[in-house]
Amino acid sequence: MLNRNISLYEAIGGGEGLRSIVEAFYPKVQRHPLLGPLFPADIDPVMEKQYQFLTQFFGGPSLYSDQYGHPMMRARHLPFPITPERAEAWLDCMSRALEEVGLEEELRAIVLNRLSGPAHHFVNTTE
Repeated sequence: MLNRNISLYEAIGGGEGLRSIVEAFYPKVQRHPLLGPLFPADIDPVMEKQYQFLTQFFGGPSLYSDQYGHPMMRARHLPFPITPERAEAWLDCMSRALEEVGLEEELRAIVLNRLSGPAHHFVNTTE
């Protein structure tokens, strides 16, 4: 059972746990036919930004904002064609990454629920 008195960041294992999730997630994204083409060949900077953003998003230190200012994630994703199918593919890759790193089912569901809103908020096209 998840301890409701700690942040999601702490529940997933803090920086080390989050780093593991990001490292499990991006190979799946890169191999995905709908998502891979949207990302640069050098994925390391993207992974670092994702790590910083998710750290903050899940209740850890404000790493992303400290370095880049307000996240404004919808605006930052506008140059990329984000379809409902791509949002679902992104969430599926994250779901598989969370399972791969061994997060318990209840915690995986909470994390995916928390990410589902933003993933669908970034949708900017049906094409």
